Amino acid sequence: MEVEMTGQRKLCFVLLLAVAMVSWGCAQNEKSPASSAESTATAIKPFLGRWDLTVKAPKQDRPSWVEISEENGQPKGLMTGFWGHAIPTGKIQVSDGTIEFAAPEGGGYSDGMKFKGKLADGQLSGTITNPKGETWQWTGKQAPSLEREGTPEWDKPIRLFNGRNLDGWKLRNPGPGRGWSVKHGTMVKNAKSSDIISDSKFEDFKLHIEFKCEGSCNSGVYLRGRYEVQIAAGPGDLPPNRSMGAVYGFLTPDPAPKATLGKWHRYDITLVGRTVTVVYDGETILDHREIPGITGGALDSNEGEPGPIYLQGGEHGQVAFRDIVITPAK
Repeated sequence: MEVEMTGQRKLCFVLLLAVAMVSWGCAQNEKSPASSAESTATAIKPFLGRWDLTVKAPKQDRPSWVEISEENGQPKGLMTGFWGHAIPTGKIQVSDGTIEFAAPEGGGYSDGMKFKGKLADGQLSGTITNPKGETWQWTGKQAPSLEREGTPEWDKPIRLFNGRNLDGWKLRNPGPGRGWSVKHGTMVKNAKSSDIISDSKFEDFKLHIEFKCEGSCNSGVYLRGRYEVQIAAGPGDLPPNRSMGAVYGFLTPDPAPKATLGKWHRYDITLVGRTVTVVYDGETILDHREIPGITGGALDSNEGEPGPIYLQGGEHGQVAFRDIVITPAK
């Protein structure tokens, strides 16, 4: 009888131990997601923010940009390539001080390109690998806030286009038949051509520029050579943040302006730091809005430096420009 009771006690002990182990395992599983999210949030913290990137592409260095943010303990990425607009990155992974993510397809990055980098002395650096195993080098520096104190004092206005020739401007891709000419006191972009860039560079300024689309057209005014204010007219709908008056891919104008083909329109643009105000034909459509980062087609990603005015020439349609006047801050 004593032997039988001992056996029963052993069985009960084993059962109780099994129940305890299952309960402990369940408790650990319940804690695991929160613990994992907390661990990920801690690991991603040094990488959070906006980063100005320089990519050593095969033919030349190219500018790019990425913003790393955190939502519910998980990292998210938004990226601008060499052209186009900002697009979410693929899944971001961080381990042992290394960040990895897939570049969004388009904007100069082909499908399957993987970024991998480390942070050292406040700067990111690493490699981009495509599905064929080919690699590019890249670096990244924290984008400057560009905050300004007080209100600027304005200097004298400067006329960037003299109405007679293209003195004071240069082509981004020089060569014969690059599509720009001067006609009847206007600077004209014919069909697809090179971008055209002012020789002078500016930091904070007020810009007045008038333009006219002859038929369906697409162009843009780049501020400091980095932030495109879109010009687009004709058939076909564009998303609001890529339509007329938008800071391409980032800021949506309100109200949305419309262009009349063959009619002169005007932008009055104020850029102070990274805060922009855009007035279209006398109506404010962007009012003291922050530009997050460079737009596709930027000349470089050196956001803390002065830059030129450049007019986009690589898209379709004819656009004429006149009365291009800039008033820099003192």
